[in-house]
Amino acid sequence: MLTSMLAAVAVLGSTALGGVPPARTAVASAIPAAPDTVPPLTLTRRQAVATALAHNPQLQAAREQVSQARARVWEAVELPDPIGTYTPKSRAAGLEFGVPFPDKLRLSGSAAHSNLHATEFDYTQASQQIAAQTAQAYDALLVATRHEQDFRNAVKLADDFVSKTQDRYTGGTAAKLDVIKAKVDRAQAQNALIASRLDVSNARAALNRLLARDLGAPLQPADSLSMPDSVGSLESLLTLARQSRPDLRSLAEQRHGAHALTNLQREWWLPDLTVTLSRNRLQSGPTGTETDIGLSLPLYFWQHHNGQISEAKHYERELAATSHDLTAQVDEDVRTAYATAVTAMQQAEYIRSELLPEAQQAYHIASVSYGLGGSSALDVLDAERALIDAESQLAEALGGANDAIAQLQLAVGAPLNTADAAHTATSGGNQ
Repeated sequence: MLTSMLAAVAVLGSTALGGVPPARTAVASAIPAAPDTVPPLTLTRRQAVATALAHNPQLQAAREQVSQARARVWEAVELPDPIGTYTPKSRAAGLEFGVPFPDKLRLSGSAAHSNLHATEFDYTQASQQIAAQTAQAYDALLVATRHEQDFRNAVKLADDFVSKTQDRYTGGTAAKLDVIKAKVDRAQAQNALIASRLDVSNARAALNRLLARDLGAPLQPADSLSMPDSVGSLESLLTLARQSRPDLRSLAEQRHGAHALTNLQREWWLPDLTVTLSRNRLQSGPTGTETDIGLSLPLYFWQHHNGQISEAKHYERELAATSHDLTAQVDEDVRTAYATAVTAMQQAEYIRSELLPEAQQAYHIASVSYGLGGSSALDVLDAERALIDAESQLAEALGGANDAIAQLQLAVGAPLNTADAAHTATSGGNQ
């Protein structure tokens, strides 16, 4: 709608022209065009995020870390391999088995499972970070594309002004300086259009990197810049964040595993068992079979209390303090992201409903008046620059609002509509 309004303003002044001045055609031909040999991949924001979650190499590395943690669960409860012995002189063969105390295996397995769950939550957080980065990169491409469109319209407006100034100069109602100013304004608009194409290329490369595609691969966004939905209440988001943030849940699993390790260290006095089976085949006597059972002898108790047990207890306290600080950090993240999102949406709405319509009306009046011999060239240039600036501010504000929503969702650790649903259910239950 915004583009069509700008196009309508441009048509107002160009109906009497009958064509585009040759100077613009010459400069436009020098602007490099994007290669069209390969059809671009067209993605919505949701599809871009899904593609990044499936193919981003950072997440592939995180998935391998989860598999490593799963393998460590087996390592934590594995039994020692048996040891075989053979004495040639006595022709005695033996097999020795080590059997750890059963509860030690249980606690070791519990700690390993907690580490696995913590790694899974770390993967969830990495996925949310990649999703937020992809959404923001997608919005950056939308903003860059919108700027390019705005500068195209700015070139059209500049062409219209050059034509009107030339007509007035020919009719003797404008000075030669006005014609020069109009051409300088057109050159500036064309230069901004060239620079905007570089911004589009860089934004596309950044998004392609997150999607694990070739940086120069053609990519076309299917969505457009729009105002995001409302973010709901701060209280519901804070509640959801305390329940859903992966780093909080990961830390809770780490504390559970640390407690299991502390209990494991406290069982230092429980002996491990060693069973040895041997068979003797002496030439001078009968073949004999023996079974030996050995127990480890816990003796140096002060070493365990001052060493492993003390370390484990202090590690638990460290995690408890970290958990308290992280909870406060989560609340701060949500509050900051919420305030940023609300402010960004208010700014975008104000620019869209107040600033931009006023700038469009001001330019329309100045342009029509100038065509009729009324306004000065400076008035038209000021109005045109104000309109272009308002267009740029709207694109930045819409992109910033969508980025703020992505950052708020990352701070909450869950989709924002989940908070709305939970808040609605709570309100209904209270009624």
